[in-house]
Amino acid sequence: MKDDFLAISDFSTGEIQNFLDLAIDLKKEWKAGGNKKILNNKVMAMIFQKPSLRTRVSFEMAMRHLGGDALYLSPNEIGLGKRESIADIARVLDGYVDILMARVFDHEHVLELARWTEIPVINGLSDYNHPCQAMADALTIIENFDSMKGINVAYIGDGNNVAVSLLHICAKLGANFTISNPENYDIQPEAVEIGRKIAEKTGSKINFYRNPHEAVKNAQVIYTDTWTSMGQEEEARERIAVFPPYQVNEKLVNEAASDVIVLHCLPAHRGQEITNEVADGVHSRLFPQAHNRLHAQKAIIFKLLEG
Repeated sequence: MKDDFLAISDFSTGEIQNFLDLAIDLKKEWKAGGNKKILNNKVMAMIFQKPSLRTRVSFEMAMRHLGGDALYLSPNEIGLGKRESIADIARVLDGYVDILMARVFDHEHVLELARWTEIPVINGLSDYNHPCQAMADALTIIENFDSMKGINVAYIGDGNNVAVSLLHICAKLGANFTISNPENYDIQPEAVEIGRKIAEKTGSKINFYRNPHEAVKNAQVIYTDTWTSMGQEEEARERIAVFPPYQVNEKLVNEAASDVIVLHCLPAHRGQEITNEVADGVHSRLFPQAHNRLHAQKAIIFKLLEG
C-alpha cells in the first residue's frame, strides 16, 4: 500500500515525530553546505488550483535541494475535474512522475487524486486542512521550545483549514490547543471530534473561547491567519466587520507568556489580523516559520519516496 500525506490525523504521534526529526536533520545538513542528492532525479508534479508563493517555491526548492525536479501545472493547464476528470488526470500523471502535490479547493479532489494513483500524493492545501503548514508550524515551535509537549498554543481567528491541521498536530504531539474565534466561524465539528480523540491518548488539552484575551493567558504560541481566505472573497465585507476584536496586536501579545512567539502561515493582511508591530517585532517568528515549509516538506517527500 502506498503512502500519501493528506492529513495530520492519518499518522501516529511517532510517525509525525519521525518526519520532524528528519526535517531537523535535513535543515542542519542544508545549513552545513547542502543536502545530499538523495532523490536520484525523481520528479514531482505540482497541481495548483490556488496560487501560492510559499507552496510553489518551497516544494520546488525542496526537490532541487534533494536532487530531484518539479513541474508546475497551473489551473489553466489542468482544469481539475472540469477540462478532464480527476481520475483521468491522476492516471496520466501516474505514468509520468514519481510523486504528486496538489493545492486545491475541494478536499475531495485531493482524496480522489490519491485514490487513482499508485504514486504518493501530498496535500499542499485544501479547504478542509493544510497538513504541510502544520508540519512547518511544529518544526518552528520545537526549534523555540525544544518540544511540543505541554506547550500552550493559542490560535486567534477563523476556524479554517490551517486551524484544523494545527489542532491535530498539537493533539498528536501533546501541546495544548486553544482557539478563539467569532460565533459562526468555528472549526468544523468533525475535525474537533478527531482532535478530541487524539488528545485523549496524548494528554493534550483543547479549549474554546470567544474572548481572545482569555485565550492567550499563559500562551507560549499565538497563531493567526487571514480573516478572508482564498475563495471567500464574497464574504470579505462581512468578515472584516466581525473579526477586528481578534486582531493580534501588541496589547494581546503582552497578555501572553513572556517568551511567547507569534506565528502566521502567510500571506498576512497587515493591519487586519496582525499589526506591523507584532509581525516585525521581537516575538515574531513569521519568516523562520515560512522558511521551515522547505525543510518540513523535504522530510515528507523523502519519507514518501524512500520510506
